[in-house]
Amino acid sequence: MTNTKLADPIHLEVFSNRIVGIIEEMGARLVRAAFSANIKERRDCSVALFDAKARLVAQGSHIPMHLGSLLGGVEATIAAHPLEDMLPGDAFVCNDAYLAGGTHLPDISVITPIFAQGEDNHNPRFFAANLGHHADVGGAVPGSISPDAASIFEEGIRIPPTKLVRSGVVDEGVLGLIAHNTREPQSRILDIKGQIATNNVGVAQIRELIGRMGAAEVDQAVADLLAYTAQRLRNKIAALPDGAYSFTNHMDNDGVGGDKVAICATITVVSDKATFDFTGTGPQSRGGFNVMPSGVMATVAYAIKTLLDPDLPPNSGLFDAIELVVPEGTILNPHYPAAVGARTTTCQKLAGAIFGAFSEILPDDKIMASSHDVLAAMTLSGPSKPGKGQSDSAYVYLETIGGGNGARALADGMDGAHAHITNSLNMPIEAVENEYPLLIEEYALINDSGGAGQFRGGMGIARSIRAIEPGTTFSARADSFITAAAGASGGAEGSHCQVVRNEQSNAPDILDPKQRLLALETGETIRMETPGGGGFGSPQDRDVDDLARDLTDGRVSETAARRDYGAKMTDAALAKD
Repeated sequence: MTNTKLADPIHLEVFSNRIVGIIEEMGARLVRAAFSANIKERRDCSVALFDAKARLVAQGSHIPMHLGSLLGGVEATIAAHPLEDMLPGDAFVCNDAYLAGGTHLPDISVITPIFAQGEDNHNPRFFAANLGHHADVGGAVPGSISPDAASIFEEGIRIPPTKLVRSGVVDEGVLGLIAHNTREPQSRILDIKGQIATNNVGVAQIRELIGRMGAAEVDQAVADLLAYTAQRLRNKIAALPDGAYSFTNHMDNDGVGGDKVAICATITVVSDKATFDFTGTGPQSRGGFNVMPSGVMATVAYAIKTLLDPDLPPNSGLFDAIELVVPEGTILNPHYPAAVGARTTTCQKLAGAIFGAFSEILPDDKIMASSHDVLAAMTLSGPSKPGKGQSDSAYVYLETIGGGNGARALADGMDGAHAHITNSLNMPIEAVENEYPLLIEEYALINDSGGAGQFRGGMGIARSIRAIEPGTTFSARADSFITAAAGASGGAEGSHCQVVRNEQSNAPDILDPKQRLLALETGETIRMETPGGGGFGSPQDRDVDDLARDLTDGRVSETAARRDYGAKMTDAALAKD
């Protein structure tokens, strides 16, 4: 193992924080400039900075999954448009999984080259890049993602790396072509223009930084930052015991039905290098749950940073110490033209498998039970709300809902939170009811959903919505209707994920959370229930005071407590009220 010598460690730290500051300001500008609720309210967006070799220099603290589309998009843009042909003021747009390194079509990236001051006739030195998840990009269903999509051609408009801005002038023809292949064209136009403006903020600040520091010094700082990250990760890997460590997670099915799909992760540690091998993973999905290698890479990067070094700078140096083995023809590396829209839940299950493999290596205080490991997404669509002056005739409301996270060795799991590679906010109830012809009936934690244990798994979430106008459709994509978050060290598994139609009626309809275009009559309700996390440790070892608090708060019912913790402990807990 060799140690990397840095030119100026103090200067490197200052440079790194300056870059992060620029990226975070870009992220804030992107949210403020957005028109659609999905970006301005839920913040389903990300920003990053790359160098001219398509190496990630810094990524904002937004959505870990988006790294795949951003990195793939920059690589594809450079491959399709030679650096020497780029001009100041140009910008590019892309989203395609096969043509532009993306992960799914709703994630539209805008990529802007950055030229140093006085070097307008030279090649760009950096790229400002941002991504927004657009609520609809066309395709067979509103929201553009269907669990049973047979190919990517059902999932919306495919955009290869395309020049969108030429020397500062937006190509309105290209922009219109993209927008009018969606159900909300005006929203797409305004959001993409916001993305263009966001990158311009980053361009101006990076140009100013290069002008102040000098191009050679900036290049050295970038090289040092990447080398430092790689060496820091190698040191963390070297501290792990050599060996091969495996874990298998499962999806209910591939989106179309049939048997469970295995997600296998084997981590092999040799000295200061780690190989992540996904051999044994099930075949590619016949539906939309496939993941492109760029998404696998983003998931691995998230897991490494989370488990080994949360303060590790997010840049391409991370990949110098690891190797990925992703067999072709699997759900993690499908053949063209497989559908990829619902890839996030597969990546959540993949992250859970990586966490499970690391549980054999890490100390007890770093281990946790499985989290809900899904992205419970729901999409409602119909005619726009009358009298609100919307520019689009139809609306598409997208919501992704958190769930229960796994309990840890010293604490209960987090209730009602996103896990792993997703990090978006919920849509505030007031925003939903103001924007769309919908009524939120319930938004609550689900009692008895967290797995029992010495430390209880986190609780899932229920969100119930009533259609108040005709013509409303509902689609959903998730998993764990059959499978559940596993407990650890004797803890119990968490609850399942399901959709309930008209739950307050005499005959509620309990449905698998993979749904396509359910037609809702005016007044009907739809309720998404997300899974709870697994428990940690034997339920018999739970502190009576903790159980008493759960009973008082309604997190655990008396019936469930007697079943999971026993009558004696439950009576003792009730006596403390």
